Amino acid sequence: MKYVTRNIEKQLKDALDSSGAVFLRGIKACGKTETALRFAKSSINLQENSRNKLLAEVSPSDALDGPTPRLVDEWQEVPNIWNNIKVEIDKRKISKQFILAGSSTLQDDIKIHSGAGRIITLDMSTLSWQELGYSNGSVSLATLLDSNTIKSTQNQTTLKSILRRLVVGGWPSLIGKSESSAITINRSYIDLLLSDDISRVSGVKRNRQKAEKILQSLARNIATTVDISTIATDTVANTDSNVSRQATYDYLDDFNRLLILVNQPAWNVHIRSSASLRVTPKRHLADPSLSCATLGLSSDSLFHDLNFAGFLFESQVFHDLSVYASQNDSSLSYYRDSFGNEVDIIVEKRDGSWAAFEVKLGDVELDLASKKLLNFANNIDTKKSKAPSSLNIVTGTGLAYTRADGVNVLTLSVLGA
Repeated sequence: MKYVTRNIEKQLKDALDSSGAVFLRGIKACGKTETALRFAKSSINLQENSRNKLLAEVSPSDALDGPTPRLVDEWQEVPNIWNNIKVEIDKRKISKQFILAGSSTLQDDIKIHSGAGRIITLDMSTLSWQELGYSNGSVSLATLLDSNTIKSTQNQTTLKSILRRLVVGGWPSLIGKSESSAITINRSYIDLLLSDDISRVSGVKRNRQKAEKILQSLARNIATTVDISTIATDTVANTDSNVSRQATYDYLDDFNRLLILVNQPAWNVHIRSSASLRVTPKRHLADPSLSCATLGLSSDSLFHDLNFAGFLFESQVFHDLSVYASQNDSSLSYYRDSFGNEVDIIVEKRDGSWAAFEVKLGDVELDLASKKLLNFANNIDTKKSKAPSSLNIVTGTGLAYTRADGVNVLTLSVLGA
């Protein structure tokens, strides 16, 4: 399979040049190892066989010995190797020594050095539309965070092709696969997650049925602020036994540790009105295809439920903007207040510059979406917060252009870093 260049590569190179080690963190099968091997001169995988794991436990110096940068893949299998790497970095006093790759985080009772000053953490996701070649990247997020001017452009796509992309997902191993093959593989991914990974990461034998029902609830409520009580109630209605709120929290924590669950925080900003801001995060799965696999959905079933497809598409836009934001030193959130005003996605740079995005699967109700964005922007207290650099509506189909009212309309197929 041909390697696909990843947006994160420049960040990885820069991080290696400036630190002793880089931790490449991301969901299983998102392509971490292949990308890391582009930069590594030697490697050891601690999950590949028992010998490698035993070597790391018994003689970490031997496990870390080799041409640098040395890739230590699935390092979390031997958590203390992190501390050994920190010691080696302090001893060698040069950059570009190690790349760590991992697909889960550690349990709270495992104590390791923070890595501050020695190890830089980079988050990696599945492939974005730009990386897959679905987007030509002619409108960059960098431009939208700097100004409100875009050139009219287009990159034609169809509704059915978008739905197929949502089902297949951004997995490197599925490039060129048919939708039916992708559905089978993604379902196997979910099966492995529920039967093995979730118990391994928690250190507790989890109830597969309960875990599956909680994951299904998350999938049904993707890109929404679904709360714990809703998830717990949803699960109780679909299992033979009750699931307490605490148990629900435990399973959600497992999904977080496996990097399956991604929370989109609420934006904290100064506004002119007396409305209070909501704080519950929106919940996404790491790739929209995981929702489809969990619920057994195909592009045909999505075509007959375009309302749900709209939420999946919003999650795809969130996913891709997260990839592009990482190239622009930015973070993602959403806005919602007690008066019912909301904006799907806010992208904000460290310097306070920001852009707002509403998401529409089709190019209908654009006037309403534009009015909502303009009213929202007018409510920002610009004495305490910066005014938006741009206001944008991201659609699945149609033309990219700037409306007469100054709001940009752009398709996901032209958006890039």
